[in-house]
Amino acid sequence: MDRIALNAKERNTFGKKVKSLRKEGLLPANVYGKKKDSEAVLLDLKDFLPIYHKAGETGLINLKIGDERVRPVMIKDVQYDPRKGAPLHVDFYAVNLTEKVQVAIPVIVIGEEPEKVHLGEAMVIHPLGEIQVEALPTDLIEKIEVDQSKLVEIEDTIFVKDLDVDREKITILNPEDEVVARLSPVVVEVIEEPAPAEGEEAVEDVEAPEGKEVEGEKAEGEEKEDSETC
Repeated sequence: MDRIALNAKERNTFGKKVKSLRKEGLLPANVYGKKKDSEAVLLDLKDFLPIYHKAGETGLINLKIGDERVRPVMIKDVQYDPRKGAPLHVDFYAVNLTEKVQVAIPVIVIGEEPEKVHLGEAMVIHPLGEIQVEALPTDLIEKIEVDQSKLVEIEDTIFVKDLDVDREKITILNPEDEVVARLSPVVVEVIEEPAPAEGEEAVEDVEAPEGKEVEGEKAEGEEKEDSETC
């Protein structure tokens, strides 16, 4: 992955005073690393945003602090304003290019949707949003692509072991049999009518016992008798 250049300068403002820096379009950050003390720096927010969009948390960045030499770093963490969604603070990790690092690589689903998805018979599930890997900083990749068009029949599955990654340079830390994508059937829930309670019967289905009159019939007979005697 190509390295991207980013300029920074030393930061001597801390605590509540940092808020005034953000109003000026500046972004506070810290650089730390193995056997290295944390160093406070300042970035130009408008310079940082496109670089973060491109490099993410797996890309190498050449960070130049003032007139110092350039140092290779990776974005370790970005804190955001929960209301405005704007970055508040950045943590950079200074890497040794000869030592391997462990990072999470995002999984991107590509390719045409399977025919059974268009027919409404199935859906593609992809439970893994990222893959944990170990590699030299210079061998890291931006993303891992998964081609969903390879899923043809129901229950067809792409496992971690099927991923197209240069295993000589990148070690995948996830289990080999972990599911990355699967063509799963669409389950239609059938709601059944509740069965009548035990002993409960519809009134119209009840027949009068033989030799007994139904109340309505008896009343009708009595009326007929009365009319004949009148």
